[in-house]
Amino acid sequence: MNREDAWGLLREWTESDSLLKHMLAVEASMRAYAREFGEDEEKWGVTGLLHDMDYEKHPTPNEHPMVGVRELEQRGYPEDVLEAIKGHADYLDVPRETRMAKTLYAVDELSGFVTACALVRPEGLEGLKAKSVKKKMKQKSFAASVNRGDIIKGTEELGVDLDEHIDFVVAALRGRADSLGLSRGGT
Repeated sequence: MNREDAWGLLREWTESDSLLKHMLAVEASMRAYAREFGEDEEKWGVTGLLHDMDYEKHPTPNEHPMVGVRELEQRGYPEDVLEAIKGHADYLDVPRETRMAKTLYAVDELSGFVTACALVRPEGLEGLKAKSVKKKMKQKSFAASVNRGDIIKGTEELGVDLDEHIDFVVAALRGRADSLGLSRGGT
């Protein structure tokens, strides 16, 4: 498992710039948490990078994420990676038993929501704080496709404080702001 191979595979399956950026954001959050928890950063990062690899071509619950999981299984990806990816889809009822699986679930929707918050700010991620993100979470029309319940549930499963979790993810994304299109002025 290495990032270069995972990126090549992802590019075979996904063309959408916004979906690629989402997976890069989740990768950044996963890598940051792996460092925080003393876990395998490469494995966690690749898991975040590939968690939605099949979504563009197979977006329905009947297919996603299992089409991608089967592809990863054929390529010899470890079982804990496959279980974490399955676990990020609540409708599969796969228990999130590992710290990696819980973290993927906790950062997936939040990474997308933080991205949306940064995109509407002239300063992007700079100065973005949990208080502002939580205020936006209360606005149901803002980033309406992001499931706020999943953000709360993921934070609780991970066993972290919501404000600290938001600030942690913001900091992780800030480290990749340029590649995510989230730096000052969205450039």
